[in-house]
Amino acid sequence: MTTPNWRRRALWLSGLTISYNLVEGLVSMVFGWADDSVALFGFGADSFIEVASACLVLWKLMDHGNLERERKATRGIGWLFAFLAAGIAGGAILQLTARTHPPTTLPGLVISLLSLSFMAFLWQAKRQAARAMDSATLMADAACSLACIQLSGVLFLGSLLFLLAPALWWVDAASALGLALLIGKEGISMIRAARSEHFTGGCGCGHD
Repeated sequence: MTTPNWRRRALWLSGLTISYNLVEGLVSMVFGWADDSVALFGFGADSFIEVASACLVLWKLMDHGNLERERKATRGIGWLFAFLAAGIAGGAILQLTARTHPPTTLPGLVISLLSLSFMAFLWQAKRQAARAMDSATLMADAACSLACIQLSGVLFLGSLLFLLAPALWWVDAASALGLALLIGKEGISMIRAARSEHFTGGCGCGHD
């Protein structure tokens, strides 16, 4: 597939990411707020990080080959991860301090299962596009999708455990802290890569 075709595919994937995550984020945050679930609310907030990441990809693709734009987009995605991690961790600590928990985690189970299946497709497709175009920004965006898969897995396991053992009131907050650690680690890695003097704009994986 030629580079213009990969560019069109990357644009299409970004549009699909924005559309799906706007819906997923809104639904997750509404249920998370209603059920006092920090993990589910944080998962919904991460969906909007996915939207922002996809928007940065669109901005980068408007001038493909611009190294400085590639650097700024990659760094921007990293900072989005870092801010989200801090917010989720703060909420989880407050929940642990107050010793509160959601009345049910059924919405978390359903939403995380849907996300696991759809984001797995997006992750693979974005990785292919990133390798073909040798783009650090596209690879960072693929990392966002991978993080979402990891978050979905943590949310699913935490929700299932709480559903089976409601006495474990701390599970939701612990799951939220797990999400924060995963997100924060990925964000710091992206920021460091973008700031490096050896940054070339490539994803370091060559072309397909």
